[in-house]
Amino acid sequence: MKKLTAIIFGLLLAVNPAAAQQPLPGFADLAEKWLPSVVNISTRNLTPAEETDLNSLENVNPGWSDYFKKPGDQQTSLGSGFIIDENGFIVTNNHVIENASEINVTLADNRQFPAEVAGKDLKTDIALLKINAGGKLPPVKFGDADKIRVGDWILAIGNPFGLGGSVTAGIVSAKSRDIASGPYDNFIQTDASINQGSSGGPMFNLDGEVIGINTAIFSTNGGSMGIGFAIPVNLVGYVIEQLKTAGSVERGWIGVRIQPASAEIRQSLGLNTPGGVIVSEVEENSPAGKAGVEVGDLILNFDNQEIDDTKNLSRIVAETAPGKKTFLTIWRNKSSKRLSLTVERLKDTPALPPPVSEKSAAPERDDTSLPGTGLTLAPINAETADRFKLSENMTGVVVLRVEAGSEAETKGLKAGDVISKIDNKEIFDLNGIKEGFREAALDGNRPVLLQINDDGVFHFAAIKAETNDKN
Repeated sequence: MKKLTAIIFGLLLAVNPAAAQQPLPGFADLAEKWLPSVVNISTRNLTPAEETDLNSLENVNPGWSDYFKKPGDQQTSLGSGFIIDENGFIVTNNHVIENASEINVTLADNRQFPAEVAGKDLKTDIALLKINAGGKLPPVKFGDADKIRVGDWILAIGNPFGLGGSVTAGIVSAKSRDIASGPYDNFIQTDASINQGSSGGPMFNLDGEVIGINTAIFSTNGGSMGIGFAIPVNLVGYVIEQLKTAGSVERGWIGVRIQPASAEIRQSLGLNTPGGVIVSEVEENSPAGKAGVEVGDLILNFDNQEIDDTKNLSRIVAETAPGKKTFLTIWRNKSSKRLSLTVERLKDTPALPPPVSEKSAAPERDDTSLPGTGLTLAPINAETADRFKLSENMTGVVVLRVEAGSEAETKGLKAGDVISKIDNKEIFDLNGIKEGFREAALDGNRPVLLQINDDGVFHFAAIKAETNDKN
């Protein structure tokens, strides 16, 4: 029997030799080395704090929440942080210390010190604290978050529920997660057990390098459900350095409004390769405007970096130093063009677009339907201008109705939108938009590019109409 057991065991190893060669990693040495670099943070607020979430994510989905609040305590908040400088600089999340009148930092050896805010950045939810510990402190090492892969082991250290020095392990579940928290969403997702109070703590790779800052969880009950999110250090490295040296963050700005360039949009513009974002608005006297960027251009490259989505471009521009002279490559009239520009500083309070309002329409007699699109359109006249609160001198045609389940609805069009251009040509009446669709039908029945004016906010949609009118 013993001989048979040995044979079976040997067969199992032979079938799956990798299982015998790749044991689970040990985390004891890693934890022992870096626990002294992780701190606990407690605050008292100016006013009794209510349970809040990261950038009001709870209003989007009740499962999204931050986790630095101590349950049942409206006066005291708990969070985590880590030492980045032997002189006492500490990184945490801004929401951990937001509105705090008093901040205290507890080290791994239980020494406690008052902390001052050296700087904070709301856009990336990062805050930099400073303590005077009367001696040198053990800083962490930063790694390269871009090198991690889905499935890699990570270690999280924090202060969950006030239990300082807690270590949990897991894997990288996903990269580049967008959880609708802000313009720089690019989170690392992990299944490591993370709970309330861990916010602001470090995420380590197996080389003992910090690759992320634990920031948010998805939870239906306030506890860990194996879905946690960390800000990659590559995203906030420049933020931390600016906070350390200047106390605030200075970002680049070029003055364009952009949107994703779908395959249909790229096809309508004669581009069959992936990547790029489409310009929906160019601010007057902006760097982009001065450089010659136009509405309807596709931005393919900025500062020698390929652009594949809107967040990619937003991050690259933001990290570009104001005053730097650089280049961008655009796609226009079925060819690429290189433009030079000088990046300017992003204003502290950039103007926000007007709120988008839902409008409804009554049946319209002077209208036309575009087969296959789900759109019913009408000219802009005194009646439609009054109904939709439009300026009578506005050019284009107005959307009266959008058929449920139609292509137009899937592309976000709604009653009250004004179609101002088709394939980057201004339209002034219903004949103009009909002609645009007819030309597209003659050109291989390709999608047409519509410029939409939604309460003063411009964006694009590519739509293909079903038509047999090719004469």
